[in-house]
Amino acid sequence: MLGAEKGEREMDWKHTALVVIDMESAFISNKSPLCIAQAAATVPVCGNVIRQARERKMPVFFVNRVYRKNGSDVEFTRYESWEKGGRYLAPNSIGPLSVDVPMEFQPVPGDYTIVKPRFSAFFQTELDLLLRRLGVRTVFLAGTTTPNCIRTTCYDGLSLDYNVVLIEDCCSSNTEEIQRVNMEDMERAGAVRTTSKEFLSGDFIVEDLAGRVQRLVQVDDTPPE
Repeated sequence: MLGAEKGEREMDWKHTALVVIDMESAFISNKSPLCIAQAAATVPVCGNVIRQARERKMPVFFVNRVYRKNGSDVEFTRYESWEKGGRYLAPNSIGPLSVDVPMEFQPVPGDYTIVKPRFSAFFQTELDLLLRRLGVRTVFLAGTTTPNCIRTTCYDGLSLDYNVVLIEDCCSSNTEEIQRVNMEDMERAGAVRTTSKEFLSGDFIVEDLAGRVQRLVQVDDTPPE
């Protein structure tokens, strides 16, 4: 069974990666129309998780949203809000409507930075290609917002046969209820829920269920009916 199990064996960190999504000022600042109520509170704990991931030699991916100045790549459902709300998330912008990030999310040599055009970190990006090239089997997710970008990335990751782990207190929503029901839904779909405390301690494992099923299918060479 996929999940956190203590005391059985050590976690194989060589085949894991940390993906941090949309921790930009436009989603964190309370002066932004895109502000996610819980996001600012997650910044320090996300910073601790990022530092630990680097110490474990895990690839760290910062996946962010950036819009062209003319709005040609803004979702049609968000265009009116974007135009009236100060044309947020413009390239190289600074301030509360910007793509600027707190120091905890500044990439260092060895980190990866990806710009995504929509909610999912996998949609029309090179994330899947890079993860496979690096031999990653298990993806840890952090960032905002849980019901949108985290959730779509989670489902795409599961669909692409990655083991997906949600670091709950590193993800954020606008209310506790939204956070709870979305975490429960993703867990029912096959994601694993953990906390920053467990991640930092390393005192848990995540079974490579996708890999185990793949091996079982390869062994069973019975022709399909």
